[in-house]
Amino acid sequence: MAGVDLLRSSRGPLVMEVNSSPGLEGIEGATHKDIAEAIVMFVEENARPNANKTRGKG
Repeated sequence: MAGVDLLRSSRGPLVMEVNSSPGLEGIEGATHKDIAEAIVMFVEENARPNANKTRGKG
């Protein structure tokens, strides 16, 4: 998971900052939603085990 700060511009969206360990306090405060819980629920609902998956080289 990463946080990407975007800014709208006349040239299109601009990437301002990328955070490898983003904080969720701002978005949770603005939306009044538990964003971390929503992410976990999404992963749980969409992750599928793959019995045929093997580890590749490298």
